[in-house]
Amino acid sequence: MGLRANPSQRQKRLGQELRRLREASGVNREDACRHAGLHKPHLSHIEAGRTACSERRIRALLDFYGCTDSTLVDALVEMAASSGRGWWTEYRDLTQDRLRDLAELEASATAHRSFQWMYVPGLLQTRDYVAALFDNSDPAVSVEDGMRFTEFRLRRQQVLFDEPTPRYHAVIHEAAFHMHFVSRKIRRAQLEYLVEVSQLPQFTIQLLPFRSEMPPSTPGAPFSLMDGKAPSLRTVHVEQPVTSAFVSSPDQVREYTRTFNRLSLVALDPLDPEELHDDSSYRLVQHLLYIL
Repeated sequence: MGLRANPSQRQKRLGQELRRLREASGVNREDACRHAGLHKPHLSHIEAGRTACSERRIRALLDFYGCTDSTLVDALVEMAASSGRGWWTEYRDLTQDRLRDLAELEASATAHRSFQWMYVPGLLQTRDYVAALFDNSDPAVSVEDGMRFTEFRLRRQQVLFDEPTPRYHAVIHEAAFHMHFVSRKIRRAQLEYLVEVSQLPQFTIQLLPFRSEMPPSTPGAPFSLMDGKAPSLRTVHVEQPVTSAFVSSPDQVREYTRTFNRLSLVALDPLDPEELHDDSSYRLVQHLLYIL
């Protein structure tokens, strides 16, 4: 089997975790290869995500590394066994690899946390909001492609309603609702949709008002935290102006997690139509609907 020229995020993450566990155990590549019956270059390619590894060998390696976390072992075996094919492959001709990687990661996540300061998070956007963004983003994009991009984003949202239903927690800066790249009518409908979904048990939505004091570590870019089936498989997706990045370094993931926790502390109380006190997100939503 030939080497993968462009491993997916899932394949790269599997390799990174296998390498991290090997290095944490103090096992060198030579001993690991001898134990699992692998050639040294083969293990290097596995750890780089460039080639596959059987369940038997993954379990043998993890046992040799002293990994006793059965949840993590099963999660890594599942990652290795996945074909990577899902509804997102229908858009291979249109979307970049990183967007399909994001859709695959979202589909496997057990919980989502998202911070946005310019847009409503993609998984919460209404159809009209999504369409308006694509209409106003790149004049080179055809009407047909804009419609398919819209459908792609709306398909991504289905993960929040499929069983088993993941938890979704969003902190959205008030600035997102003052941006004029979508019409007032669309912004109003978007706010009303947030109120609607906030009443579902899997959603926690908080607004961060202009008047709040932002913590010193407020990130310069929006980001999402996605939990894997084992705690150590949490991944951060960071949105950048030109492209986006996946972050899996344990230290960086912990820092993004702490940052999100701080943001949720300084944000208003979760959106709830029953809560109208001054520190409630619903009170701010009512104000925004009034001025729009």
